[in-house]
Formats: sequence, C-alpha cells, structure tokens
Amino acid sequence: MSHDHSTYRRIVLANRPHGEPTLQDFRLEAVPVPVPADGQLLLRTLYLSLDPYMRNLMDEAGTSYASAVPVGAPMVGGTVSRVEVSKHPDFRAGDLVLGSSGWQEYALADAQELTPLGDLAQPSLALSGLGMPAFTAYVGLLDIGAPKPGETVVVAAATGAVGATVGQIAKLKGARVVGIAGGADKCAYAVSELGFDACLDRRDPRLAEQLAAACPDGIDVYFENVGGAVFDAVLPLLNIGARVPVCGFIAHYNDKASAGPDRLPAATAAILQKRIRMQGFIILDHYATRFDAFRRDMGAWIADGSVKVREDVVTGLEHAPEAFIGLLQGRNFGKLVIRIAHD
Repeated sequence: MSHDHSTYRRIVLANRPHGEPTLQDFRLEAVPVPVPADGQLLLRTLYLSLDPYMRNLMDEAGTSYASAVPVGAPMVGGTVSRVEVSKHPDFRAGDLVLGSSGWQEYALADAQELTPLGDLAQPSLALSGLGMPAFTAYVGLLDIGAPKPGETVVVAAATGAVGATVGQIAKLKGARVVGIAGGADKCAYAVSELGFDACLDRRDPRLAEQLAAACPDGIDVYFENVGGAVFDAVLPLLNIGARVPVCGFIAHYNDKASAGPDRLPAATAAILQKRIRMQGFIILDHYATRFDAFRRDMGAWIADGSVKVREDVVTGLEHAPEAFIGLLQGRNFGKLVIRIAHD
C-alpha cells in the first residue's frame, strides 16, 4: 500500500515476450484499492506463488486449461491472503485464505474462489508442501508413475517444488531415486537432505553416461518436468513397461515453434517398442477426487519429517519479475514464493 492507503501496487503484463521474458515485459503500477460488493471480499496478499506454467500464459494462445493473460492485466498466480473486508457471511476480516489474487497487493474475490486455511502456522506451505506443486508430485507419481519397491525412479529439477516432493514420496514407496538438478550444491542437498540415492548435475556434458552408470538396471519411472537434453539422456534407459508422468517441459517454454531437434521419431519408437506409458496430466483435473487424500498424507509426512519442504522466499512484490525469470533459468533453490506483506 502507498502512504495514503488509497492505492496498491500490482504487476501487469506489459508485452508478450519473444523467447525468454525480460524485465521490460512487466510493469509495476499503482491503482486505487477496490471496494467489495455484496458477497465479495477484499483480500490483502501475504504470499504469491511463482510457477513455470505462468510463462505459457504470457503468450497470446494461452493453454488448453487457462486463458492467456491480457496485455495490461495483472499476472496470474496462487496466493495466500488475509481477508481485509468481508461482505460474505462465511468469512470474517482476519481470516487466512488460499486463492488466486495474482501479482498484486490487494484483490477482490468471490467466496467460492477461496479455500479457508484456518490457523496454518506457516501460511506459505499452502503454496508449497501442502499446495499445488506438492499435489502435482503426489498425483503424477502415485497415479501415473505407480512406483514399486526396488524400482528406479528418475526425476529432473530434483530440488524444485515438484521434483523434491516426487523423490521423497518415491523413497517412501521403497523405490531407488536418482535426481537431476542444476549444480553441485543442489545435488548435494538432494542426497544429504532429501534422501535421494544419487543426483547428477544437468549441466555436466557427461550427463548421459553418468545417468547410465547411476541406473544400471534402467529406469522404471521418469517424472518429466524439464524435457530437452535431460529427456535425451533418459530415453535410451527407459525399461520395458516404464511409466513417464508429464507435468511440464520447462526447457522448451521459451522456444520458438521450430527450435531444437526433432525428438518425436525417437520418442515414438521407444514408446512403441518398450511399451512405455507416457501420460500428460493437468493437476486442476484432480482436486475434486484426490486433494483430500493428498492433504491427509502430505500433512502427516511433513509433520513426522518424512518429507522436507524447502522454500526460496523473496521479499517484495517489485522483485517478482526478476525472480520469475530466474525460476525459468533454474536459479531458485526450492519452492519460489514472493512474500508481499508481513503478517
């Protein structure tokens, strides 16, 4: 909020990026604080989640599951907020809620768009270990990957919000887990803190041979959220009947349509010959049927220390564009969250 408390800050999409986003594609502006109508709530944003899918929504086409952000409109994103003013009987001022206020300090919301969080001791967990990224890991690994004790699971972006959770759940299910991450420090963390059996640096030019050595019995489950050279290294090692949940391909989000080698023939041949199950999924489809089980299981695992959650917290809305660009480049270490207001 500004000093006169009549305006607030938000970050809007200034330009549609061509390739990798730049700071010039975002604009910080001040606008009047809105007044809620009957049935609405005025929310003060405490935490904002930054996630790779946002890059797709900066393009004019958007995606099949979410519309593109209009130029001049606030960037979208999941948020944890406090209710400032409530004109709905189910909420009171001071309530902590999960919503989608986007990249802004204040927002209006309808009651049906919000999830009450009660007295959650660490509110940012609703965006990380108890939120969408961990839920993505839970559904993709358990419902599609279905790891069995003794199988080998490989996960890229192994210390990111999704990958770190995938690996830890796979260990709980008795699998051998090999991570791929960006840098020696992240790999060391995956092994020493998260319990991975091995972790390889994706930047090493010998990645393919190192992965083959780390997976002498091949790969039974590969959790795909990167693509690119990592997928090239994984593909020849997939076993007959391997499962590949696909929740993203961050290595290609900034590509032009014709960029990079044509991986389709090799991938198609492997899928056929090795009877591989490669299935994409959008986590929005699973909230009605799987979220309760996820919150129960993940809440217990976090409470007893079976699953560790690392957050990369950046303070200040004005730093969101730079942090987001860094996310797409792999500079974050853990779930990237912007702290917008101190609670």
